[in-house]
Amino acid sequence: MGIAKIARRTFLVGAAAVAGGVAFGYYYVSRDYPNPLERDLASGETTFNPFVKIATDNTITIIAPRAEMGQGIHTSLAALVAEELDVDPASVKVEHGPASFAYFNSAMLEDGGPFPTFDEGFLAETMRSAAYPISKVLGLQVTGGSSSIRDGYDKMRMAGCAARHMLLAAASAHLGAHAESLEIANGEIRDPASGKSVTYGELANEALRHAPPSDMKLRDPAQWKVLGKPVPRTDIPAKVTGSAQFGIDVDLPEMLYATVRMSPRFGSKASTYSADAAMAVPGVVKVVPITTNQGSGFGVIANNTWAAFKGAEALDIEWEQASYPLDSEAMFAELAARLKASPSFSLRDDGNAETAFADAPREEVIDAEYQAPWLAHACMEPMNATAQWKDGILEIWSPNQSPTIIQMAAAPLVGVEAADVRVHTTYMGGGFGRRAEVDFSLYAVELAKETEGKPVKVTWTREEDMRHDTYRPAAVASMRARIVKGEGPSAVDIRIASPSILKSVMKRTFPSISPMGPDKTVTEGSHDQPYKIANYRVSGHVSDLPIPVGFWRSVGNSFNAFFHESFMDEVAVASGVDPLEMRLKLMADYPAAIGVLKKVAEMSGWGYELPKGRGMGIAHTLSFGSWVAQVVQVRDTDSGIRIEKVWCAIDIGTAIDPSIIKAQMMSGIVFGLSSAMGQEITFADGEVEQANFPDYDAMRMGQCPQIEVEILETWHKMGGAGEPGTPPSIPALANAIHAATGKRLRTLPFSKDVTFA
Repeated sequence: MGIAKIARRTFLVGAAAVAGGVAFGYYYVSRDYPNPLERDLASGETTFNPFVKIATDNTITIIAPRAEMGQGIHTSLAALVAEELDVDPASVKVEHGPASFAYFNSAMLEDGGPFPTFDEGFLAETMRSAAYPISKVLGLQVTGGSSSIRDGYDKMRMAGCAARHMLLAAASAHLGAHAESLEIANGEIRDPASGKSVTYGELANEALRHAPPSDMKLRDPAQWKVLGKPVPRTDIPAKVTGSAQFGIDVDLPEMLYATVRMSPRFGSKASTYSADAAMAVPGVVKVVPITTNQGSGFGVIANNTWAAFKGAEALDIEWEQASYPLDSEAMFAELAARLKASPSFSLRDDGNAETAFADAPREEVIDAEYQAPWLAHACMEPMNATAQWKDGILEIWSPNQSPTIIQMAAAPLVGVEAADVRVHTTYMGGGFGRRAEVDFSLYAVELAKETEGKPVKVTWTREEDMRHDTYRPAAVASMRARIVKGEGPSAVDIRIASPSILKSVMKRTFPSISPMGPDKTVTEGSHDQPYKIANYRVSGHVSDLPIPVGFWRSVGNSFNAFFHESFMDEVAVASGVDPLEMRLKLMADYPAAIGVLKKVAEMSGWGYELPKGRGMGIAHTLSFGSWVAQVVQVRDTDSGIRIEKVWCAIDIGTAIDPSIIKAQMMSGIVFGLSSAMGQEITFADGEVEQANFPDYDAMRMGQCPQIEVEILETWHKMGGAGEPGTPPSIPALANAIHAATGKRLRTLPFSKDVTFA
């Protein structure tokens, strides 16, 4: 079914489900999708639901249908099922599973509205409740928004619980004992009265005859044996031994190899080209023009990847000129002009900011301009995918975050239904939102149409990857505050200009659908923070710059946290109050915020006088349902700024695996600090200037600070872990540098103004 039809159906069915008064809507949303595991069961395997398979040899396979890109999600999702099945997670197999609407992600859409996490009013909760039926009808199997555990928390535990009840019912009949008297552990059910036992594998087929009870109760957290504790990572053994299959490792019989060379100016095409030199490269088989919603250029098919690379390099192409400002300076000028125009929307407008500033004496007003650049994802594994179009069947092997979107986008290219496109999701060497895009998979499909049924693996060069990303958008902000000496702000007015991520994503992925309403990603991290200020306005100014932008780790929070929390530090200093104390006062209504702020202050020894040349900076950002406070300590040395320590406190509500949460917070911190220290994407003549890691470096091991993380579980809802570590790290660093040197850094990356040791 086409995406436009799905969207129309979603609106109608979703509305019916929310209203609760239309029989068709209720029926459609309440029914389950078919179990996709039934199609490819191996001999001796039984599937209980889309998440559990058990074989006669007692091999238990758990389907973790979210992309494993190093964040440990397969481990935690499998643990949810293992807890209810009463099995050791180390004893089960974990697979990603097929692309299927059955694995739709509802938690991601719950966060998609403009409402802050702490807004639990009627309208906010109504919109959140609408997310489930809408996401179910859309069937978007997506890994993103730090939503995987929140989405799977109930679904996967219920899958394990249902299978356990069915197995117990079968064991009761098999052993001739009441189910309540049976003992269950490690894939075996035992009757203590007779001493007899039977394995899950022996019961699996019989268990399918028993329906789980309608009143199933999940294990109380007080009874948890697995959840809430560190669990060995399921993906590590294969990665250590080299047997893990990443997208770039796919190897199939008769496989051809390819690469792409797309227009370096976004939206432009080739005005002239010659493939003669490319075809003269030994091993090159074919040069194929490519035109999709993702971009325009050429694919080079060869007998090996190196030949494809050399063939692409040899293509003689003249590209059309860009239709947008040609360099970074002109692009930022466009953003600055947009900032001065009327706002596109405002998602926070408490009190009356206009009136609050109208009679303010100049000495009570502080203002500042902030700027953040475009950023690449720079995944260690470059974009790649393998496709085979043979006998009316399209198969795609892709390290991706959105398999059902790939199905929907690829199906029209070969004229089949989306359900008939088989997407195999591999391990991936980094994602960060980049692999939620479909371009690299669609290019593989386009080339597979030209290989006479042979599979073709399409691998991008590092240069192609860096220069054809879907970038974190650039943004500029105008900040203004009215202060009360000794207290803090009485009014704050924030204006942010940036391209719209949602418009960009929809245009290239679902061109038949126009996004509606404000794009909260422009202002998230500013408008949705738990500060109580009498007059508090945040306005979004959407720019139409056509540079492709997309979801980058923490999305709009990545630049807005820098704007917001750096400026709050400026407000505190100008008001003559401690930055921590001001935050505690302004967020006093939110115990979770107070908890992480006090915890990180305790961890870091905040308030103690530091030696000259050292400084601490603090920041707090609420993102993806998690409350995160960080303190960064730096030292100003003869060779530059040295980042010495980072302390981080997160209130995630419920911690499924503390070790993975801590690892993700550390990862997010390093990711954020790397971007702050020196990363940026710049433009000249309409083209991206950076081509490889020497042009776009990350923090090196010798620069990495000591990092300590503490986890709190006081918030009544579960938060995410993959992204919330990134946003506060950037302003905390900026604030620390100010404390140590007196320099106020308002432009990213900070390497424009300071050197890092």
